[in-house]
Parts: sequence; C-alpha cells; structure tokens
Amino acid sequence: MNIYVGNMSYDTTESELREAFAAYGEVSRVSIITDRETGRPRGFAFVEMPNDEEGKAAIEGMNLQKVGGRSITVNEAKPREDRGGGGRRGGGGRGGRW
Repeated sequence: MNIYVGNMSYDTTESELREAFAAYGEVSRVSIITDRETGRPRGFAFVEMPNDEEGKAAIEGMNLQKVGGRSITVNEAKPREDRGGGGRRGGGGRGGRW
C-alpha cells in the first residue's frame, strides 16, 4: 500500500518516518519528495507498506500525529494522474517566443 504523508516539517528525515510507521508493520520504502531545482524537501512524502491491513492501521493511527513537531496528514496515496506529454501550452501557432 502506498501512503501519502503531508504537512511534514522540512526537517523530518526518512528514518524518523520509517520508525514512526514501523510501529504498525513492515515499511518497504520511504520517499521524501524534494524540489528538483533546490533539492529541499517539499513537505510531503510517500511510505510504502507491503501489507494492506498494516497500511490501513498506519493511516488510521498516524493521521494527525506529531512527527518532527508538526501534525502530519496521512491517507492512502491516489494513483498519479497522467499530466499529458508536456510540449507547448496553448497560444495558437504564431511561432514567436513565449
């Protein structure tokens, strides 16, 4: 089960999250999402737990708990939507600079 963790302190580490969620079962992966340009954390992460029942217990038990001094929001991660294939955005084909 893939779990979304939001409202995180920028100082929260992967090991802190792993330890907190491990109280509910096996944690296979923790990914703190960072900004591509700065490398700084963006305030959310994903925690993967292979057992769905343990994942559901973790969501219920960890939602609104304090981790790193902030009350985190925890819920089942939704599948990532396809944002399309990039490319140009609108603007009619005038061929000029944006």
